[in-house]
Amino acid sequence: MANRFILNETSYHGAGAVSALGQEAKGRGYTKAFVASDPVLVKIGLTAKVTASLEAAGIPYEIFSDIKPNPTVQNVKAGVEAFKASGADCIVAVGGGSSIDTAKAIGIIIANPEYADVVSLEGVAPTTKPTVPILAVPTTCGTAAEVTINYVITDTENNRKMVCVDPHDIPVCAFVDPDLLASCPPSLIAATGMDALTHAIEGYITKGAWTLSDMFHLKAIEIIAASLRAAVNGSADGREGMALGQYVAGMGFSNVGLGIVHSMAHPLGALYDTPHGVANAILLPTVMGYNAPAAGDKYRDIAKAMGVAGTEALSTEEANAAAVAAVKQLSADVGIPADLKDIVKAEDLDFLSESAYADACRPGNPRDTSVAEIKALYEALL
Repeated sequence: MANRFILNETSYHGAGAVSALGQEAKGRGYTKAFVASDPVLVKIGLTAKVTASLEAAGIPYEIFSDIKPNPTVQNVKAGVEAFKASGADCIVAVGGGSSIDTAKAIGIIIANPEYADVVSLEGVAPTTKPTVPILAVPTTCGTAAEVTINYVITDTENNRKMVCVDPHDIPVCAFVDPDLLASCPPSLIAATGMDALTHAIEGYITKGAWTLSDMFHLKAIEIIAASLRAAVNGSADGREGMALGQYVAGMGFSNVGLGIVHSMAHPLGALYDTPHGVANAILLPTVMGYNAPAAGDKYRDIAKAMGVAGTEALSTEEANAAAVAAVKQLSADVGIPADLKDIVKAEDLDFLSESAYADACRPGNPRDTSVAEIKALYEALL
């Protein structure tokens, strides 16, 4: 079986990378930009740092900011209509996964109007045309939406997150600028950083993992483990490491899938509006323990990448425990809650477990599971 790998056409990295956006857009022949960004970023002036590059290149733009932290079907539909009215020929997505995911859905529907209901995009939709060109500017250090073929939209009518996987949705260009992370509060850096670590660890042990994806995931774990604490504490070097680490993780997991940490986190976001990174961080150590029997000796590699010394001398069981402990310690050090007691209601466990089992990320989990076993994992964190 052939292994497919899809990445951006072009990406810019490092401090000041966003300044190249206007000239990149101009060089590609774009004449007007539809800027998709969340209202908070517009209010604090972060979006303006991106539009300044468009202005310098003489490219007009319109801003669309009707985007929620967990973007909804309604957000996407509003964006489609706004794009049609704008006369734009490209989308500049500025923000975290919410803005970039919304931009992907808008761009796909504009190019493939038969999916205008949005909900039909769930799973692997057989779209036939690439999205409207997207230039993506991440402002958090976690989702890697700028380099993935995935996006997540919330179906509020059914209290569920729809995972959409489409090779046609990847942004043509990414601008990964650590300077844009400076305005992130420590709690957001912590949550999105743990999301990135979850991407790297789940991607490393997923059923679809192979040599090329392993290379990206192990390096991402190493970078994130060495950078996240410093980034949360305000270090510019830490932010630079996280900007790169989350992107490297995205290069991997986008092409091989994830597992039940994500499938269990998605319904928490849909039902309780729990920040995605927080949900992943709480779930990750417990699910790692559950998946250990199916991970072979890969937890030894994870432990080493996390900075655990002497991993070569550990038994497989000791290496497994060391990897889980290192992840749990990092999560605690950056202020993530240790359990779901303040989030999950016991009466929702059946719905959550069934939703997680039905989620598109679940089949990639290295250990085959069931609704009952997923429910027990939730219960272990109450």
